[in-house]
Amino acid sequence: MVKLRAVKALWKNIRYRLEWLALTVALKLVPLLSRRACYQIAGFAGAVAAKFDRRGRAVTLSNLEAAFGDTFSPAQRDRIARESYQHFARTMLDLFWSPRLTAANYSDYIEAEGIERTRAEIAPSNSCIVGTFHYGNFEWLGLASAWLGFPCAITTQEFKNPLLDELFMKLRQQSGHTVVEREGAIIRLYKALRKKGRVALLVDTTLPPRQPTVVIDCFGLKKIVTVAHAWLQDRTGAPIIPVHCEPLADGRYRIVTHPKVQLPAGATHQEIAQACWDAFESVARKNPAPWLWMYKHWRYKPADAARPYPSYSQPSWAFEQIAARPNYSKLDRRLARAKASAAAETRASASR
Repeated sequence: MVKLRAVKALWKNIRYRLEWLALTVALKLVPLLSRRACYQIAGFAGAVAAKFDRRGRAVTLSNLEAAFGDTFSPAQRDRIARESYQHFARTMLDLFWSPRLTAANYSDYIEAEGIERTRAEIAPSNSCIVGTFHYGNFEWLGLASAWLGFPCAITTQEFKNPLLDELFMKLRQQSGHTVVEREGAIIRLYKALRKKGRVALLVDTTLPPRQPTVVIDCFGLKKIVTVAHAWLQDRTGAPIIPVHCEPLADGRYRIVTHPKVQLPAGATHQEIAQACWDAFESVARKNPAPWLWMYKHWRYKPADAARPYPSYSQPSWAFEQIAARPNYSKLDRRLARAKASAAAETRASASR
C-alpha cells in the first residue's frame, strides 16, 4: 500500500511537470501564429472536442434542453453545442496568444460599447464592482477592461496542478489587473473597494450550498451561485456594472458595458444577485452559443423541482435554507474577524 501511494505520488509529480512543460511550450509557440491561424485552429479544436468529449457534450445538450425546452430542435442543439465548444477553445487559445496584445494595438481586435456611460456612472471615485459571466471571450474581456482604464482586483480558480497557477496569473495580470489569492479573497476585494478601487467577479459560478451562496432564477430554473458580488455591494455601496464580451466576425470581439444595476433601498443579497444576472440572461437567450454550456450550471436542484432539470442535477433541500436567509451573515462575521486580526497586528507593531 505504501509503495502504491509512492508510485501514485511520483506519477502525479511527473504528470504535473509534463503539463507545465506543455503549457510553457504553447505559450512560446501560440503567439507566433497569425491571428487568422489562431482563430481557425481553435475553431477546429473546439469542433473536435465537441464530437469526442462525450461527458461534456452530454452536459451541454442536457443544459440546453432544460433551459430552452422545445425551442430548439435536436439538430439546433447539436449546432449550439459545437459552437459553444468552439467559443471556449478560442477563449483559451486567445489567452495564450494574448502576449501579442498591447495597450497600443488591442483596439484592432477588441472594440468597446457603453464605456463613456460607465465612466459617468461611477464618477468621481471610479470605484465599482464589475460583474461578468462565462460568455464569449471572458479572458480578453478582463485584459481589455484594464487597458480601457478599469484595472481590477480579480480572483481566479486555482488549478489542481499548482505549477500552472503562476503561468496563468502572469497572462491575466499583463494589462494591469491584480490577482488576489482565493483564500480570504472576499476580504481582500472588500478592502480594495474601501480604498475606492475596482473588483471583478464571475457571477454565474455555481458553488456548493455550504459556501457563501444565494439562489437565483436562471432560464426559469433555480441555480445556486456565489453571493460575493451581492455582499460586496451591500457592504460598500459600490455600483455593480454588468459587462460581457460578444464575438464578432473573424476573431474580433466587442466589450459591452451595461447600465449599472438599479437596486431598491434595502435590497437583499438575493435581489442584488438576481438583478445582476437579469442583465445577462437576455444576452444568452438572443445568442446562446457563446455561453459555457458544458459547465454544470445546475449541479443542484430543489428537492421538489416542478420542471425538468439537466440529467446531472442532484436534488438538494439546501435551496429552502438558502432562500430563507435574506443576507449571508457569515461573511460579515469573517469580515469582523479580519478587522480584529488587522487591529491586533497594528497594536503589536506599535508596541515593538
